[in-house]
Amino acid sequence: MKCESLDVWKFSCRISVEIYKYFREFKDYGFKDQITRSSLSVASNIAEGVEKSYNKEKIRYLEIAKGSVAELITQIYIGIEIEYINKDIGLDWIKRLNEISKMITGLSKYHKNQEIE
Repeated sequence: MKCESLDVWKFSCRISVEIYKYFREFKDYGFKDQITRSSLSVASNIAEGVEKSYNKEKIRYLEIAKGSVAELITQIYIGIEIEYINKDIGLDWIKRLNEISKMITGLSKYHKNQEIE
């Protein structure tokens, strides 16, 4: 299963691109670095996971991706509160990230079921 065929990978890449563009000219390097790295981590770990040979490895990387989603949501909430992120944009990202998290859970369950068979 190639990552390019997965909607969850496509959606997480899209959000990462949006975050990178949003913070392109941003001056607070620490915040910018952390939030862009978190966004990049979601899609990257999905990609790395689905390319692994063994289901346990796939699941491990998907769990890391899910953790990165939680980290990114936290950073977005903080960014909204400190007025680094437009509230409407941030809440849209959070809504989409919650959907991505659900998709990662579904993909993990699929691979866990493959282990049993």
